[in-house]
Amino acid sequence: MTKLTPRQYLIMLHDVLAAAAAIIATLVMRFDTDVLVEKLPGLEVFLPLFLIYAAAVFFFFKLHQSKWRFTSVPDVFNIVQASTVLAVSLVALDYVLLSPNVYGAFFFGKITIVLYWVLQMFFLGGGRITYRYLHYARTLQRVRVADAAPTLILGRTADAEVLIRAIESGAVRKIWPVGILSPSQSDRGQTIRSIPVLGDLDDLERVAGDLKSRDTHVTRVIMAPSAMTPDAKPESILIRARRLGLALSQMPSLDGGPAVQLLPVSVEDLLLRPSAKIDYQRLEDYVKGKSVVVTGGGGSIGSEICERAVAFGAARLLILENSEPALHAITERLKSEQGEAQIFDRIADIRDRARTMRLIAEFKPDIVFHAAALKHVPLLERDWDEGVKTNVLGSVNVADAAAAAGASAMVMISTDKAIEPVSVLGATKRMAEMYCDALDVDLMRRAADGARPMRLISVRFGNVLASNGSVVPKFKAQIEAGGPVTVTHPDMVRYFMTIREACDLVITAATHAQSDAEKRASVYVLNMGQPVKIVDLAERIIRLSGLEPGRDIQITYTGIRPGERLHEILFSQEEEMAEIGVPGIVAAKPVQASLAEVRAWLATLEQALGRNEREAIYNVLRQAVPEFRGEAA
Repeated sequence: MTKLTPRQYLIMLHDVLAAAAAIIATLVMRFDTDVLVEKLPGLEVFLPLFLIYAAAVFFFFKLHQSKWRFTSVPDVFNIVQASTVLAVSLVALDYVLLSPNVYGAFFFGKITIVLYWVLQMFFLGGGRITYRYLHYARTLQRVRVADAAPTLILGRTADAEVLIRAIESGAVRKIWPVGILSPSQSDRGQTIRSIPVLGDLDDLERVAGDLKSRDTHVTRVIMAPSAMTPDAKPESILIRARRLGLALSQMPSLDGGPAVQLLPVSVEDLLLRPSAKIDYQRLEDYVKGKSVVVTGGGGSIGSEICERAVAFGAARLLILENSEPALHAITERLKSEQGEAQIFDRIADIRDRARTMRLIAEFKPDIVFHAAALKHVPLLERDWDEGVKTNVLGSVNVADAAAAAGASAMVMISTDKAIEPVSVLGATKRMAEMYCDALDVDLMRRAADGARPMRLISVRFGNVLASNGSVVPKFKAQIEAGGPVTVTHPDMVRYFMTIREACDLVITAATHAQSDAEKRASVYVLNMGQPVKIVDLAERIIRLSGLEPGRDIQITYTGIRPGERLHEILFSQEEEMAEIGVPGIVAAKPVQASLAEVRAWLATLEQALGRNEREAIYNVLRQAVPEFRGEAA
């Protein structure tokens, strides 16, 4: 039997007393004193038995489980059902008592039972509705105090109601909604939970001015999801809100996201196409209970993969990072989140083969995410040898260590610059892809019948917003400094995605790779939508800051840097592409080199590095990646 809490016992007592009050009030209202005196002996026998029966009915309809401060239509419906069952039971009882062998007459009568039915609903629901109203009134009083910010909610009323309910319940504090601006014509002139719809999204200045003239100084704007769609022109809203000096917040998407919370509105929210839909259950099923290694775990991509692994239920996490401050930062952040995963952090450079092999072998991972890399194009054009050591030889070390430790999968984070590369970054990443692909094929060939060999895959994507070295933080800093904003070339375009979206799709690719024993696709490319022109991006960020390009902030062109190209591409012409049925991801089977051939190139690279022979290294890169046309300076 379900054990009731003290609060639930009190609710049951209230409802039983309400049933008794409904019976007594009905008889008092329906009959005069003489008739009441005649019915009193029967009532003394009937009432205790009826109250026991009523308690059972209330328990069946779970009236004791509803929290009164959140009383809603479903709770009222349960009250109607319970009251109806009791009223129908009285009708049945009346017809039994009508029998000459029992009572010989109606004890209640139909009119009396209808009156009882109404009173029973009133007594059961009245207390609940009164309690909710009193709590609501207290909440309204609290949000109108001095520290509650008068706020306009921008978006459709269906979105706004979710936030208003959260404010009423106390889940969102220090917000006093004074009006709604809705893009929907049908919402005009309506009120939602006593909050009026004051106009369209374009009426922000007018409404703020009208409220100010009535001594209500709006200080904050909250944008609901329906105000963030392209049709709502959110850039214009942000510009006007900032010119009015209003603080900006947003509600998260309501389609399966977390509970209502307010987040700061950032430029990145308005740069992208709609995010790819992620099957989070699939990711949790894949990661839950696993041992995970993340190399470069202190970087922008690596740290997010660490957080996602912990969020999806990894049992153990090993973070490898050669930067002590970055390693400390991610470890402390993960520990503060109080996840259930055991966190292990080690300072290690993936170029140290012996240490990398030993740490991964001791940890015995199920999955390895290889995010450690050198990635800044101009720097690697200058310090080419460091790029080869980290991006090629370091990746080989991680792949060999993962295979030797018996991991089920390794995922290497690659780049769209690896296709038909013109830079050392692209060529080194492409060569690392080739080694992982060749080792993947070799492990499949050597696997025993029925065995599931380790999978090695590479995942390519372009610029990640807000990552270290991304152009967006750079533009923001230049705007804050008063300009100019520097763009390399007016025709430069790039693909963009958010850090979280990239990392979720990386893990999604891993789940597909392990179930793809037949096709053995080894390269996965994240769908980043249409490429964005960098100069358009710069102009948009300037406008979102409430400024005008060319007037308030100048844009200057600095010229294409070494190793850069105007347009990034995602697939080589020779690569066989395939839709894999996973939104946001396309797979490819690149032109393969044998493991022996790749290892021969690697041996030549190591020898040339030892002699500091740049021309020899470039020759190897051109042999391995014929599209690479880099020249040793």
